[in-house]
Amino acid sequence: MVLVYVGVSAFQARNMLSTNRQPAPELQVETLHGAAYDLATAASRPVLMYFFAPWCHFCAASADNIVRLRRLRGEEELAIVMVALDWQDRAELHEYSKRHKLNVPVLLGDGKVAHDWKVYAFPTYYVLDSEHRVAKRDIGYSTQLGLWWRSWIVD
Repeated sequence: MVLVYVGVSAFQARNMLSTNRQPAPELQVETLHGAAYDLATAASRPVLMYFFAPWCHFCAASADNIVRLRRLRGEEELAIVMVALDWQDRAELHEYSKRHKLNVPVLLGDGKVAHDWKVYAFPTYYVLDSEHRVAKRDIGYSTQLGLWWRSWIVD
Protein backbone atom coordinates (compact mmCIF):
# COMPACT_ATOMS: atom_id res chain seq x y z
CA MET A 1 0.00 0.00 0.00
CA VAL A 2 2.79 2.42 0.89
CA LEU A 3 4.55 1.80 -2.43
CA VAL A 4 1.32 2.43 -4.33
CA TYR A 5 0.76 5.69 -2.42
CA VAL A 6 4.33 6.86 -3.05
CA GLY A 7 4.08 5.95 -6.73
CA VAL A 8 0.77 7.77 -7.22
CA SER A 9 2.06 10.82 -5.33
CA ALA A 10 5.22 10.98 -7.44
CA PHE A 11 3.17 10.66 -10.64
CA GLN A 12 0.81 13.46 -9.60
CA ALA A 13 3.69 15.78 -8.66
CA ARG A 14 5.72 15.24 -11.83
CA ASN A 15 4.66 18.57 -13.41
CA MET A 16 4.85 20.72 -10.29
CA LEU A 17 7.64 23.13 -9.40
CA SER A 18 10.82 21.34 -8.42
CA THR A 19 11.73 20.99 -4.75
CA ASN A 20 15.44 21.55 -5.40
CA ARG A 21 15.25 24.88 -3.55
CA GLN A 22 14.70 26.95 -6.67
CA PRO A 23 13.33 30.44 -6.01
CA ALA A 24 9.54 30.53 -5.90
CA PRO A 25 7.82 32.34 -8.78
CA GLU A 26 6.79 35.95 -8.29
CA LEU A 27 3.46 36.54 -6.67
CA GLN A 28 2.04 40.06 -6.70
CA VAL A 29 -1.71 39.96 -6.18
CA GLU A 30 -4.49 41.52 -4.17
CA THR A 31 -5.93 40.03 -1.01
CA LEU A 32 -9.63 39.31 -0.64
CA HIS A 33 -9.87 42.46 1.50
CA GLY A 34 -8.20 44.70 -1.10
CA ALA A 35 -4.64 44.97 0.23
CA ALA A 36 -1.61 44.42 -1.99
CA TYR A 37 0.42 41.25 -1.41
CA ASP A 38 3.93 40.71 -2.76
CA LEU A 39 5.74 37.50 -1.84
CA ALA A 40 9.08 39.19 -2.54
CA THR A 41 8.52 41.67 0.29
CA ALA A 42 6.95 39.19 2.70
CA ALA A 43 8.86 38.50 5.90
CA SER A 44 11.75 36.06 5.78
CA ARG A 45 10.12 32.97 7.22
CA PRO A 46 8.79 29.72 5.78
CA VAL A 47 5.52 30.00 3.85
CA LEU A 48 2.77 27.49 3.15
CA MET A 49 1.23 28.50 -0.20
CA TYR A 50 -2.14 26.71 -0.47
CA PHE A 51 -3.84 26.98 -3.89
CA PHE A 52 -7.55 26.20 -3.95
CA ALA A 53 -10.77 26.63 -5.90
CA PRO A 54 -13.97 27.50 -4.01
CA TRP A 55 -15.93 24.77 -5.82
CA CYS A 56 -13.39 22.05 -4.91
CA HIS A 57 -14.71 19.59 -2.30
CA PHE A 58 -11.22 18.40 -1.32
CA CYS A 59 -10.20 22.03 -0.81
CA ALA A 60 -13.22 22.59 1.44
CA ALA A 61 -12.30 19.50 3.47
CA SER A 62 -8.72 20.77 3.79
CA ALA A 63 -9.74 24.31 4.79
CA ASP A 64 -10.41 23.25 8.39
CA ASN A 65 -6.92 21.70 8.51
CA ILE A 66 -5.41 25.02 7.42
CA VAL A 67 -7.38 26.84 10.14
CA ARG A 68 -6.15 24.40 12.80
CA LEU A 69 -2.57 24.56 11.50
CA ARG A 70 -2.65 28.34 11.91
CA ARG A 71 -3.60 27.83 15.56
CA LEU A 72 -0.71 25.38 16.06
CA ARG A 73 1.97 27.33 14.21
CA GLY A 74 2.39 31.01 15.02
CA GLU A 75 2.58 33.64 12.30
CA GLU A 76 6.17 34.43 13.29
CA GLU A 77 7.33 30.88 12.54
CA LEU A 78 5.19 30.05 9.47
CA ALA A 79 3.29 32.29 7.09
CA ILE A 80 0.21 30.61 5.62
CA VAL A 81 -1.64 32.01 2.63
CA MET A 82 -4.49 30.57 0.61
CA VAL A 83 -4.49 31.51 -3.06
CA ALA A 84 -7.89 31.35 -4.73
CA LEU A 85 -7.93 30.19 -8.35
CA ASP A 86 -10.85 29.48 -10.69
CA TRP A 87 -13.29 31.70 -8.80
CA GLN A 88 -16.30 33.64 -10.07
CA ASP A 89 -16.39 36.80 -7.93
CA ARG A 90 -15.33 38.19 -4.58
CA ALA A 91 -18.72 37.43 -3.05
CA GLU A 92 -18.11 33.72 -3.65
CA LEU A 93 -14.74 33.98 -1.91
CA HIS A 94 -16.11 36.02 0.99
CA GLU A 95 -18.76 33.33 1.53
CA TYR A 96 -16.12 30.57 1.34
CA SER A 97 -13.92 32.42 3.84
CA LYS A 98 -16.84 32.98 6.21
CA ARG A 99 -18.15 29.40 5.92
CA HIS A 100 -14.73 27.90 6.71
CA LYS A 101 -13.81 30.58 9.28
CA LEU A 102 -10.50 31.19 7.51
CA ASN A 103 -7.88 32.77 9.73
CA VAL A 104 -5.21 33.23 7.05
CA PRO A 105 -4.95 35.71 4.17
CA VAL A 106 -6.85 34.78 1.00
CA LEU A 107 -5.11 35.98 -2.15
CA LEU A 108 -6.85 36.55 -5.48
CA GLY A 109 -5.05 34.44 -8.05
CA ASP A 110 -5.70 34.10 -11.77
CA GLY A 111 -4.62 32.04 -14.77
CA LYS A 112 -1.14 33.59 -14.82
CA VAL A 113 -0.60 32.68 -11.17
CA ALA A 114 -1.77 29.12 -11.84
CA HIS A 115 0.59 28.88 -14.82
CA ASP A 116 3.60 30.37 -13.02
CA TRP A 117 3.13 28.11 -9.98
CA LYS A 118 2.26 25.04 -12.10
CA VAL A 119 -1.09 24.51 -10.43
CA TYR A 120 -3.17 22.11 -12.52
CA ALA A 121 -5.22 20.38 -9.82
CA PHE A 122 -6.81 21.39 -6.52
CA PRO A 123 -5.74 21.67 -3.83
CA THR A 124 -2.06 22.20 -4.58
CA TYR A 125 0.39 23.44 -2.02
CA TYR A 126 4.01 24.41 -1.80
CA VAL A 127 6.11 24.96 1.29
CA LEU A 128 8.77 27.64 0.85
CA ASP A 129 11.82 28.00 3.08
CA SER A 130 12.71 31.29 4.77
CA GLU A 131 14.42 32.48 1.57
CA HIS A 132 11.21 31.68 -0.35
CA ARG A 133 12.68 28.75 -2.24
CA VAL A 134 10.50 25.71 -2.99
CA ALA A 135 11.20 23.08 -0.33
CA LYS A 136 8.14 20.80 -0.45
CA ARG A 137 5.04 20.29 -2.57
CA ASP A 138 1.94 18.17 -2.89
CA ILE A 139 -1.43 17.87 -4.58
CA GLY A 140 -4.72 16.78 -3.07
CA TYR A 141 -6.22 16.52 0.37
CA SER A 142 -3.80 16.63 3.27
CA THR A 143 -4.60 16.03 6.89
CA GLN A 144 -3.73 18.56 9.57
CA LEU A 145 -0.90 16.27 10.66
CA GLY A 146 0.34 16.01 7.06
CA LEU A 147 0.36 19.80 6.64
CA TRP A 148 2.05 20.26 10.00
CA TRP A 149 4.72 17.66 9.21
CA ARG A 150 5.50 19.02 5.72
CA SER A 151 5.74 22.59 6.98
CA TRP A 152 7.71 21.83 10.13
CA ILE A 153 11.37 21.65 9.10
CA VAL A 154 12.05 23.49 5.87
CA ASP A 155 15.25 25.47 6.51
